[in-house]
Amino acid sequence: MMKIFIDTNVLLDVLAERRPFYDASAEIISLFEKDQAEGFISAMSFNNTHYILRKRIGKNRAIKAMRTLLDTFHVVSLDEKILNRTIDADFGDFEDGIQFFSAIRSSADYLITRNVKDFPHRDIPILAPEEFLKLKLDFS
Repeated sequence: MMKIFIDTNVLLDVLAERRPFYDASAEIISLFEKDQAEGFISAMSFNNTHYILRKRIGKNRAIKAMRTLLDTFHVVSLDEKILNRTIDADFGDFEDGIQFFSAIRSSADYLITRNVKDFPHRDIPILAPEEFLKLKLDFS
């Protein structure tokens, strides 16, 4: 089964219903809900997602969203090895480095993000949600 790592910005597109990004991101998330692919996120995504959602939709709904993430995704633990690799790689954005090395740790086939340009490393395909959907991969 295909493994897809999802960056925090794509999660927020769906959970905060951010337009015009919602539709493509939601279509990808639905693959995991239908067990057509395996979804992975970094443990760090919980902190960032909850922080933003709590302000936008309130504490109770934000906590429910965290439960949905746990039920939908495999969580890649953030550890010293990922942090060291991020520091050594000199990413322009530290969080992007953590996301990238978490995706590598998960053995993901793709990393899906809306800020593709911020990921200079290409050890795995890094695509925007719309680009991924244009691949028309067979998930049956």
